[in-house]
Amino acid sequence: MLRPQSTATRELLNLDGLWNFKVDFNGEGFNQNWAAKPLDTKLQAPVPASYNDIFTDTAIRNHVGWVFYQRSVRVPRGFAGERINVRIDSATHEGIVFVNGKEVARHVGGYMPFSADITDHVKAGEAFNLTIAVNNVLTNETIPPGRVVTGDNGVKTQTYLHDFYNYAGLARSIWLYSVPAVNVQDVTVTTGFDGSTGKVGYQVVTSTSADVRVTLIDEDGKDVASATGASGELAVANVKLWQPGAAYLYQLKVEALVGGQVADEYSVNVGVRTVEVRGNQFLINNEPFYFTGFGMHEDHVVKGKGHDNSFLVNDFELLKWVGANSFRTSHYPYAEEVMDYADRHGIVIIDETAAVGLNQNFAGMFGGPKLPTFGPETGNEKTQANLLQAVRELIQRDKNHPSVVLWSITNESETGIPEAVDFFKPAFDLARELDPTRPVTYINVMTEPFAKCLVAPLADVICLNRYWGWYEDHSDLDNASKHFEAELKGWTEKYPSVPFIVTEYGADTIAGAHSIHNLPWSEEYQSSYLEMSNSVFDKFPGVVGEHVWNFADFQTKPGIFRVLGNKKGAFTRDRQPKAAAHTLRARWSTLNNRKPSGK
Repeated sequence: MLRPQSTATRELLNLDGLWNFKVDFNGEGFNQNWAAKPLDTKLQAPVPASYNDIFTDTAIRNHVGWVFYQRSVRVPRGFAGERINVRIDSATHEGIVFVNGKEVARHVGGYMPFSADITDHVKAGEAFNLTIAVNNVLTNETIPPGRVVTGDNGVKTQTYLHDFYNYAGLARSIWLYSVPAVNVQDVTVTTGFDGSTGKVGYQVVTSTSADVRVTLIDEDGKDVASATGASGELAVANVKLWQPGAAYLYQLKVEALVGGQVADEYSVNVGVRTVEVRGNQFLINNEPFYFTGFGMHEDHVVKGKGHDNSFLVNDFELLKWVGANSFRTSHYPYAEEVMDYADRHGIVIIDETAAVGLNQNFAGMFGGPKLPTFGPETGNEKTQANLLQAVRELIQRDKNHPSVVLWSITNESETGIPEAVDFFKPAFDLARELDPTRPVTYINVMTEPFAKCLVAPLADVICLNRYWGWYEDHSDLDNASKHFEAELKGWTEKYPSVPFIVTEYGADTIAGAHSIHNLPWSEEYQSSYLEMSNSVFDKFPGVVGEHVWNFADFQTKPGIFRVLGNKKGAFTRDRQPKAAAHTLRARWSTLNNRKPSGK
């Protein structure tokens, strides 16, 4: 789905702001047709934002089920004669859109955009009532999965097996936009280079039959290549490559022509670069690349997962300050503004689906009965179908971002049983079918070591989450080092022609806690833990990256092993550095996208 934009042929209206808001505590909103009339409420909620931490009412924060957002929208007069659309950048985890009480769109999956053509329901210059119902319920069939439990007191509770809070609502922007009747519906870009000549392949889909013209424009505004036809390849003389830390973006202007006249125009940013796995190396532009950075979260005080451009810029400034060149979108696709910013600033991304929590071995940690991970009551055919849809939507949305170099299918799933191969192999196959230009990975959990994991052979890159020195060998870094080294030796010997990225390693740390004895939860222990882990990585050429868990402290659901959230951040939740941030900065600022010399 193309992201809405304002061009010579398209108009765009942002609908962010305060919306009327009502929680459907009694499950009556649909039966009483709340969408057909003004919401009977005094509450207002900001969009974009998660609603959970906005209000002081604990019942709203803990609500399981539907909430309703509503506002009046006036269609600009300039939209007359055009196709009028509404777009929701995300609704966590299910959204239904109503125009004047009539349902026009429905989508399941909390981190992907969806839209509806509402031309037949509204008129330019007139106002209409826009209602969006949002459901936060997770079931065994959703991605991510969960389970609703009703207590003896009759109160519903949402349980899940992933370690971050189930923030809900309209966390990203809402748009009203127009497109011509004949319009560009999809653009796919692939890139490469031969010496100093760049190659930009393109495929364009239009709503109806139309001629297509494409023009590639450099950062100085000069046309550097052009062609006609719905597909083809442009040659770019003296190409400037998109490189980690040194981004260069061309603009591909796509025009749909009818009778020689421009009917529609759409532009895509293009970074010319290549990605390849060669043996146990990860190559960007034919050069070995070493990932330094973090697993991150869209998580901030008050706004929850709500996107905010101030937070975006500040987080990227901190990435730059600490010397990070990359991050993983753990554990779901991030807002499109994040991807665009990474494109512009040369930050490399491992792009991940929301398939987290497909591991019943975590039931003991997060609560609930221990069930088979794959079965009729847990991960079944419908769950798998939703995973495949998540892969489709992820690649469709993010395929043109040069910052994205690796697709991640799932995080910390149970992968040591044959059912896991049956469940995940179609997702790996689909990712390669939809995008043969990027490698595919998954994130291996500590309980599925090299002698047990059956999914590893499906991956082009193997990513490991390991907590030697925290969950294992807690407080004993000497033993942790020996065990960590032994495990990496086992992995790299079993898969000598596969690159490895350690995508999680970390220790919970209370900011301001200190210990001359290097005790766990102190800032000193966190720094020592990271130094120990890094010294192990440096012994293995097949380890091509290190992503610390986590960039910043983040909220989790309540639990006896979490103190108001996960405290493994190198930064606090309000983005102040712990000692670990300085430890990482000292290491990463000298690596320059490469392993330490001689390693």
